[in-house]
Amino acid sequence: MRSPWNFIDFDEVITGFGRLGASFATEYFGVMPDMMVVAKGITNGTVPMGAVFVRPEIYNAFMSGAENAIELFHGYTYSGHPVACAASLATLDIYEQEGLFQRSQELAGYWEEAVHSLKGLPHVIDIRNLGLVAGIELAAIPGKPGDRGFDCFLRCYEKGLLTRTTGDIIALSPPLIIEKHHIDQMIAMLNEVLKELP
Repeated sequence: MRSPWNFIDFDEVITGFGRLGASFATEYFGVMPDMMVVAKGITNGTVPMGAVFVRPEIYNAFMSGAENAIELFHGYTYSGHPVACAASLATLDIYEQEGLFQRSQELAGYWEEAVHSLKGLPHVIDIRNLGLVAGIELAAIPGKPGDRGFDCFLRCYEKGLLTRTTGDIIALSPPLIIEKHHIDQMIAMLNEVLKELP
């Protein structure tokens, strides 16, 4: 068994379920984690659901206890909710039937080129991407960290483009059903907004 100081945990809430062209980032990077958390993609965001996957020795530590006792004694208000489970099973079927992980992999190069076309625009200081994920880092307004990112978020929203922000980083993770013309449309909107930002 590994020592606790070598514990490997992956947060696959965004990167899981095909976003990188592989089932999970762990598969993409060839890493076997001790624990992995997932959400969003497990039901395609249609119904709230999350899951935690752990190695057998971790699972067994939680499931071994006093005889006639409930394992890992805590509230289970929504565990295994039938609606969430049905949504998850249907989502997994659609991923496979429509080849969406492969589609993500095929679009990754086009996505990368499109996102990096924003390089050199006002306030853009860094662009990072992997699979169908991208982060566009903007220079902070002196004394007002996060304000420029939030302003960009609001302006994009007003034009019909939903982004996420983390401080002054615009985070993009489009749906796996995206097509090239949608990518072009997203990047055109971002281009316009970035040129408008003070």
